[in-house]
Amino acid sequence: MKEPQKPTSLTYERAGVSIDAQDRALAEIKRLAKSTFTSGVLSDIGSFGGLFTLEPENEHGLVLVASADGVGTKLKVAQMAGIHDTVGEDLVNHCVNDILVQGARPLFFLDYLATGKLDPRVATRLVEGIARGCRANRCALLGGETAEMPGFYQPGEYDLAGFIVGAVGRQQLLRRESVQADDFLVGLPSSGLHTNGYSLARRVFFDILALGVESHLPELGHTVGEELLAVHRSYVSAVGPLIDAGLVRSAAHITGGGIPDNLPRALPDRMGAEIFVSSWVEPPVFRLIRAVAGVPEDDMRRTFNLGVGMILVIAPENLAGVLESLAPHGPAWVVGRTVPGAGVRFLGGQA
Repeated sequence: MKEPQKPTSLTYERAGVSIDAQDRALAEIKRLAKSTFTSGVLSDIGSFGGLFTLEPENEHGLVLVASADGVGTKLKVAQMAGIHDTVGEDLVNHCVNDILVQGARPLFFLDYLATGKLDPRVATRLVEGIARGCRANRCALLGGETAEMPGFYQPGEYDLAGFIVGAVGRQQLLRRESVQADDFLVGLPSSGLHTNGYSLARRVFFDILALGVESHLPELGHTVGEELLAVHRSYVSAVGPLIDAGLVRSAAHITGGGIPDNLPRALPDRMGAEIFVSSWVEPPVFRLIRAVAGVPEDDMRRTFNLGVGMILVIAPENLAGVLESLAPHGPAWVVGRTVPGAGVRFLGGQA
């Protein structure tokens, strides 16, 4: 590995992505979207998944839960490595997790692939990954759209987006209003960066350290490409049975914005959280990024999941049963608790 330069205090914004600008844009988007709402809409813009019912007056009816997302600049790493199927699986799992935290199971999935000139081999590999993710999550790949846009994308470039629809009984929806003070927050580990923070991570590995996707790093135990292309984990098999048993009050998928921006989406107004950062050990990739680029801690926490891919809000009396149920699926631990107030406080210093 190239000898790291002196930390440069690189931030996500300096790497080209401003979360604050996204938040400002979202405020205006919410206003515009609300102007379209009909009686079937049950959620505000900003939830992990949008809620819609065909029976607005039926409190026991079925609710459709929908979400759309992309893979971000993780696609750049896939294109550098010539490995295209894993990002398709990433796309499905990310969308599945976004509706899971509303209590829903996926019904069907649609994909959108855009490129300058279609390479049938690459397109096939992308859809192979999408199909694999759909099968694993018991979700039908219903269709999609492929767009050739010569002159818009450089040779070898493509973009990928996914759209998912799931369902849940209206009474089984996970509602943040059910959260109470002193509930436990249970963390489930991520499988790496998942699908967020890649603009910053690519700057660190490919610009500052001048590495390639085939470069092997002892700190990681494998190549840069293997680390950055690790598949975004789906939490359906671990968390679904807990939701069915009524053991989860609320849940947050830790994506762009990290714990500080995503956990409050699972909490009611005037309810905050304390996170015990000493309760888990960050995966080496995050420690390496922090050390090499001198990324400020606040920016690390709002850019990356730091090893926590999902957080469940659990009533104290259900904690033991939840941890026991999660044990066969890998580690799960108490990462914090809910407290009166607002926002997220990190206790205990750096993880």
